[in-house]
Amino acid sequence: MIKYIGSKRTLVPVLVEILSGFPELTSVLDLFAGTSRVGHAVKGTGRRTVANDHNAYAHCLARCYVEADREAVQADALSLIEEFNQLPGDAGYFAETFCERSRFFQPHNGARVDAIREAIAAKSLPPVLESVVLTSLMEAADRVDSTCGLQMAYVKKWAPRSFKDLELRMPDVQPAVAAGPCKALRMDANEAAATDVDIAYIDPPYNQHSYLSNYHIWESLVLWDKPEVYGVACKRVDCRERKSDYNSKRRHSAAFADLVARVAAPLIVVSFNNEGYQGRSELETVLSQRGEVFVVTRDFKRYVGAQIGVYNPAGAKVGAVSHLRNEEYIYLVATPELCERLPDASARLGQLAARVGDKADAPTDDRVAVVLAAITTLELASRSALQAHTGLSEYQTRMALESTVARGLVEIVGRGQSKMFRLSERA
Repeated sequence: MIKYIGSKRTLVPVLVEILSGFPELTSVLDLFAGTSRVGHAVKGTGRRTVANDHNAYAHCLARCYVEADREAVQADALSLIEEFNQLPGDAGYFAETFCERSRFFQPHNGARVDAIREAIAAKSLPPVLESVVLTSLMEAADRVDSTCGLQMAYVKKWAPRSFKDLELRMPDVQPAVAAGPCKALRMDANEAAATDVDIAYIDPPYNQHSYLSNYHIWESLVLWDKPEVYGVACKRVDCRERKSDYNSKRRHSAAFADLVARVAAPLIVVSFNNEGYQGRSELETVLSQRGEVFVVTRDFKRYVGAQIGVYNPAGAKVGAVSHLRNEEYIYLVATPELCERLPDASARLGQLAARVGDKADAPTDDRVAVVLAAITTLELASRSALQAHTGLSEYQTRMALESTVARGLVEIVGRGQSKMFRLSERA
């Protein structure tokens, strides 16, 4: 699959284990599908899967990895891939825009992308088969790009992989499942939430970074509308216009609350990390309106850009990254409808949360230890007091507090501006 920030690659085994606790629930909706990594894995468990995303490239990936059945497309797809791999390059819009005006791909590979994409368009293939072939092309281009995984910029010197020749391969399409036909949707997530399924998985954008802007090349490759572009990264002009409420700090809370209220599925699963617009307490407040909430906490490494560091346009390192690890929270919501259907649902979710989550005594980083020591000394303190006492930045203090609260080591006293922190009995 393509390189993708927020792909949930490391979270998929946890999500699959959670689903395994409810064999009676045989249909799943992924409302923000992205690369469809989650939907692909869920279909692999035999469940009827519905994957939704409003971006065209993500809808293409969902058609390939969720809606397509291997038995129906593999023979034709393999034949087309063999044919397209023989095509010589023929430079056009893609090479001019992403190899000459910018440096995302080397010209010889850009010309091949142009030739293959034009050939795909000329065949007027059935939509699902076309999505499988387009996914093959997208992934082939991804293997020879010159980025750090985002299309906001390209690297200063050609990445070693960019010198390789573009080669299409057959995507790992899942076989059909007995639970029923799977489907890819291209809808607004809040409207798709009413889809009739047993489980709804919600992984919304957390912050201001737009997936359309981050992966604008794939959007243009799939739509093949050859749009006008702007800036060094040659983004599609509609990146300025196609804005999501989930990328707005001011509108995120209301959009998420509306989404949760609309979900028709009896079991709701939400993933959200500690760098998002909303904190754990805010999310739990919203989710608790639908049922009993259980929380799983998982530690993971930040995206590759954070690992590399902060550089100026001249290529000189100019700053230090504040942190290299994040925490992902998985919220499991047992609605009354689920508990009526499965009387032991809450007990199962509690056991699952305890089994798959990171333990409270798991290793912590230095900032967490510093904040815990400060709370021990001060006994009861505000975030600003802890920041002053520890010398950490506001961001570092907030992240450390999110971590300690999530692990049950610290509890919150009060609300809003009067919110205070103290050690829990568990600590």
